[in-house]
Amino acid sequence: MDDLRDKYLAAVSAAPDEAALEDLRVQALGKKGEISLKMRELGKMTPEERQVAGPALNALKDEINSALVAKKAGLADAALDERLKAEWLDVTLPGRSRREGTIHPISQVSEEITAIFADMGFAVAEGPQVETDWYNFDALNIPGHHPARAEMDTFYMHRAEGDNRPPHVLRTHTSPVQIRSMEAQGAPIRIICPGRVYRADYDQTHTPMFHQVEGLAIDRDISMANLKWTLQEFCKAIFEIDEIELRFRASHFPFTEPSAEVDIRCSWEGGTLKLGEGDDWMEILGSGMVHPNVLKAGGIDPDVYQGFAFGIGIDRIAMLKYGIPDLRAFFDSDLRWLRHYGFGALDRPALYSGLSR
Repeated sequence: MDDLRDKYLAAVSAAPDEAALEDLRVQALGKKGEISLKMRELGKMTPEERQVAGPALNALKDEINSALVAKKAGLADAALDERLKAEWLDVTLPGRSRREGTIHPISQVSEEITAIFADMGFAVAEGPQVETDWYNFDALNIPGHHPARAEMDTFYMHRAEGDNRPPHVLRTHTSPVQIRSMEAQGAPIRIICPGRVYRADYDQTHTPMFHQVEGLAIDRDISMANLKWTLQEFCKAIFEIDEIELRFRASHFPFTEPSAEVDIRCSWEGGTLKLGEGDDWMEILGSGMVHPNVLKAGGIDPDVYQGFAFGIGIDRIAMLKYGIPDLRAFFDSDLRWLRHYGFGALDRPALYSGLSR
């Protein structure tokens, strides 16, 4: 055993790398290693011999193991020293600037709109993007022959043969959320309904999927005057202009009566759009008093309650406010565009701290 000890301790000490150490471990302590074979011979010894040889062999095994572990650690430290000598790093150099993500303009404007209407007492309501045609059309007083119900304008979900469930569509507006909210909450109610909507259209100012926010206020004594004040205050806040002039033009929407298109005074001098001044007008949204049939569909008595509703394109507001010329760019995922128009991830818009941060 003394010979084995001297042999392997010397070999471990001289091992040049971890591969050589592993070979030595197998030669000494592997299944067919020299020390392992000696351990097997214990069974052939007398009890007296075993009492002497057993502890000596265990001690030898432990000593060789400890020598292997120590040598391996020494080799690792030596390798680290060599690597540190070869590598060079100037710790006084400035670090790389940390890249932060940005908020998409649609998300930013949605937060701005929410902050503005929250200040006026409007809660946020949400609903499913796949709707039954009852919530999307019938409950909103849109008759079966209306052009909006044609497949060329609306995305209908596929129905298997024999499926008797009502037709489902990708919602064409967030008005179904108003119906669901009236059913769940009743009156009085004051909500905005932001979200994605879908229509079969695609050009510079239209995309098959876009974003819309609709507002609804119902109570016993609400009038068009309340609607006008609400929209004026919203436009002043969102465009951050103190002097805003709106024009209400008579129009027709199945879900409101009377209905009005809302224009904002603007100018196009020098090819630059300026809101709040000039002799031109630009349409920005649709509005009106909620039709009695819509109130009934929502479970509200039209003889007791009345209210107003409006619909605004979030994408369009973002284009007007931040000078974005093409609606399709919102959905191109172009990092250069996002870095140009994006907003700070930690700058949450609020009326007290400012909307455009």
